[in-house]
Amino acid sequence: MTRPAIILTGPTASGKSGLALAIARQFDGVVVNADSMQVYDVLRVVTARPSAEDESLAPHRLYGVLSPSVNCSAAMWKDMAAAEMESIWQQGKLPVVVGGTGLYIRTLMHGISPAPDIPEEVRSKTRALLAEMGNAAFHALLEKRDPVMAARLDPANSQRLARAYEVLEASGKSLAEWQALPMQGAVPARWMTLFLDPPRNILYDNCDRRFVQMIEQGALDEVRALLDRGLDPALPAMKALGVPELAGLLSQNLTMEQAIEQAQRATRNYAKRQLTWFRNQLEKPETVSAQLSERIFDEIFAKVRHFLLTPTK
Repeated sequence: MTRPAIILTGPTASGKSGLALAIARQFDGVVVNADSMQVYDVLRVVTARPSAEDESLAPHRLYGVLSPSVNCSAAMWKDMAAAEMESIWQQGKLPVVVGGTGLYIRTLMHGISPAPDIPEEVRSKTRALLAEMGNAAFHALLEKRDPVMAARLDPANSQRLARAYEVLEASGKSLAEWQALPMQGAVPARWMTLFLDPPRNILYDNCDRRFVQMIEQGALDEVRALLDRGLDPALPAMKALGVPELAGLLSQNLTMEQAIEQAQRATRNYAKRQLTWFRNQLEKPETVSAQLSERIFDEIFAKVRHFLLTPTK
């Protein structure tokens, strides 16, 4: 029989972590992180990782397990998550996979197209070339060599630009060709997908209020410690929500008011993009559109209980 697992997703600041903890406590579960920034061992406050107190109330996995010097891919995360889920099932517990990184969740449930290994030399040269040329010129270069991928990519997305270029350099084939191959490596499970889709005004208010709380809880000190490591600015952790703005504050290029306003706007825009992605990509999720409350928690618990008691079709 295929083993059960919960996927809990939605935009940032929608209450996913609190609900995941509640489900894990109610159903003897283990919370597994599916947020691409919360895997790093810095920025607990800035990335809204669960608190140490919350982590003590139920087992949590894949939080703060990588150095920010690591470029964690969806495939790398999927392999780690698959190993954690196997261990959780072996213990007779329920995996509760929670996060807002859609690519991670899709890779876990459906697999990923194969891609070539990238030699470190190619990766380093690609990043150096991008830093030297800037995004616009680098995108134009990619367009000459691989117009199909260039047309798909936002010139502002450094990570994806570099990925497309390094794959072409390493393999001689467009990333589009690799992506057209059948996906592989999905984790076999009986999935229940919960999608938090709160009212937009409440979500945006949560985004704004939470960033102010992050400042009060030491976010600036976290960013200062991260910058002191002297890492490549193209690394994912260096571009986590709030990091560029607080870095601007530390360098005195922004005032506190400007940093907060810009970070809040970036967070709201990110939440909007997440909602669009999930609405288009998730297959028949249990959608929770109301603001989370005790009554809503009880309704969700009832649905989870029904899922767990329903035999595989």
